[in-house]
Amino acid sequence: MTSPQRRVALAIDALRHGWPITLDGVYRLLPAETGFAPGAAARTMLISAARAVTLKLANQRAAAVPEAPVLIRGAEPFDLALARALADPAQDLEHPLKGPFLAEPIDHPASAVAAMELARLAGILPAFLVDAEPGGEGTEVAAADLAAWQDSTHLTVATRARLPVAAAEDAEIVAFRSADDLREHVALIIGEQRSDRAPLVRLHSECLTGDILGSLKCDCGPQLDAALRAMADEARTGGWGVLLYLRQEGRGIGLINKLRAYRLQDQGFDTVDANNRLGLPTEARDFPVAARMLDLLGVGAIRLMTNNPAKVAALEATGVTVAERVPHQLPPNPHNARYLDTKRDRTGHLLT
Repeated sequence: MTSPQRRVALAIDALRHGWPITLDGVYRLLPAETGFAPGAAARTMLISAARAVTLKLANQRAAAVPEAPVLIRGAEPFDLALARALADPAQDLEHPLKGPFLAEPIDHPASAVAAMELARLAGILPAFLVDAEPGGEGTEVAAADLAAWQDSTHLTVATRARLPVAAAEDAEIVAFRSADDLREHVALIIGEQRSDRAPLVRLHSECLTGDILGSLKCDCGPQLDAALRAMADEARTGGWGVLLYLRQEGRGIGLINKLRAYRLQDQGFDTVDANNRLGLPTEARDFPVAARMLDLLGVGAIRLMTNNPAKVAALEATGVTVAERVPHQLPPNPHNARYLDTKRDRTGHLLT
């Protein structure tokens, strides 16, 4: 029998390849973005709650799940070209809506929510043709399988090695992975690990554009460099530090969707509204993974480098003891000033 974790892994792979999935035996879903079945068409489409609001189609909600996705029916069947136009905000002006569209009741809201989560994990736009023909039966997965796949206890230490870095020659890198998740997280330990002193810890979600390319649109690269320097300073005075580098690009929405959000920001939307226009959440990071990494490293209480009280609360909810929040603010530049203002004004970051 295929395990729940393996079913989710296969479903994510199917969506990235554009193959249909069958969810809970009640929905057969063809991803709007990646689907390619010749002649595929469907009378209904499933889109996220946030995208439905943008398209002014959110006139129906499941009472039990206020943020439930929306199932829409058009006057004519949706083909993949129309489905992509509805899913991708980059096409909003190029392809104005030609309704009317009717939002239909969702008989299986938990399954619909799971579909949106699977799309996010696959890094694609959260929109599907429902029961499209042709397209085959599809990879089978259940909404309940997601809980097993997301169970952080499956994460283990894969290997560790000495890794001198520019900020500190006395550093060790530890790699973590889970059998059914291709993301490989790492921790960098700076200084000598000790049980009598809480380490300085930074949770840093990967940012290709900021960490590697030096993007000025965010503060990720400078924050990463400053955190490593602070940990090195800590080690020189008898303390130690741990950098958790988490493979959660774009706060969990993936690189491609993050770049789509950048394009919308260039049109004048802030980072929150850009994500929502894509139908994606503003915050989708997996903090239990960070807690599991700390546990595997034998780390107890921590001093957390962050400007985000919600990150402190999220870690504490997983059982991590945050002994101190250490501010980690850096000066803005002309390209990221609005981004930082949005973090302060809309997501509760403590920036002065």
